[in-house]
Amino acid sequence: MLAILLGGGIALLTSLLGTQVAIRLFTKWGYGQEIRDDGPTSHHTKRGTPTMGGVVIIAAAVLGYFGAKLLTLDAPSASALLLVFLFVGMGLVGFLDDFIKIYKQRSLGLRSKAKMVGQTLIALVFGLLALSPWLADESDVTPAGFVQVGDVFATHKVSFLREIEWLALPLLVALLLIWLLVTGFSNAVNLTDGLDGLAAGASVMVFGAYTLVNIWQFNQSCDVAPGDGCYNVRDPLDLAIIAAAITGACFGFLWWNASPAKIFMGDTGSLSLGGALAGFAIFTRTELLLVVLGGLFVLITASVMLQVGWFKATKRFTGTGKRLFRMAPLQHHFELLGWEQVTIVIRFWIITGLFVATGLGIFYAEWVARL
Repeated sequence: MLAILLGGGIALLTSLLGTQVAIRLFTKWGYGQEIRDDGPTSHHTKRGTPTMGGVVIIAAAVLGYFGAKLLTLDAPSASALLLVFLFVGMGLVGFLDDFIKIYKQRSLGLRSKAKMVGQTLIALVFGLLALSPWLADESDVTPAGFVQVGDVFATHKVSFLREIEWLALPLLVALLLIWLLVTGFSNAVNLTDGLDGLAAGASVMVFGAYTLVNIWQFNQSCDVAPGDGCYNVRDPLDLAIIAAAITGACFGFLWWNASPAKIFMGDTGSLSLGGALAGFAIFTRTELLLVVLGGLFVLITASVMLQVGWFKATKRFTGTGKRLFRMAPLQHHFELLGWEQVTIVIRFWIITGLFVATGLGIFYAEWVARL
């Protein structure tokens, strides 16, 4: 447990101090944010604010994890390394997007197809490695039917609070589900990152929830406490260290990202955070629970899908496209209704807290019901 505290603490301090350094350097180098012309006019005052702060979040989280492992003289696990690959890999895709915006001085970075190709490549490599049976050994199956913890990263079964036995998928379909989760949530966090502190604050709560989930799964692991209520998850304690490190990194970054933001995380931060959330859901066997824990991200993404879908449908049948919201994503709809940005952010944080509390409540209630 000491490693969890060390990971979170190192990441928090690194992010808190490192972000201040990044603000100075990025301002000096002219790494300022370009603003969409079709967005809320109140955002035009943010033009030139340093962006690409996600670099600090990634660096702080990675340093927090490996620093904790070094101080406790423990080797990194394969699960953790795979998750770090996903976290950093999605961040690199976002970094390219941010860098193109800065270099070409425009609000559009990578084209949507190019960005999706990058996300897909990282997601598929991660999925193939996570589903690879090369570490599995039939001799490691316990009499109760559990595969010994330490043999598999992800399974072919869909999961909610744990694996759903009758929902086993073929390899290609399981890989498609991983791709959907990784690309879906990386884009969902990206859409949420539209107001000062919104995505960072929401991420603190959701990654904090996964820290608790992993600690609980470690204490109730099938290796430690075999039985009907045990969890067949690989390296839960190591996953908790990474979750705590990312939580601390986002918390430290939020000091500078809160309104009025001195720096933005950019796609570098949002894509990496969304990808990491999907990775935790896959490795903890809580894929569908992520829809509850990350409910705010889901709502905001749904608002964009509904806006586009409704506009196309009404244009096709009436000749004039109509909109459900004044603007999508959802947070901008409330901006155009006259809500202050700080009000929107705080209320959306409250909504996130409710989703997280509900998700953790469901997770714990299921375990109690098995006793």
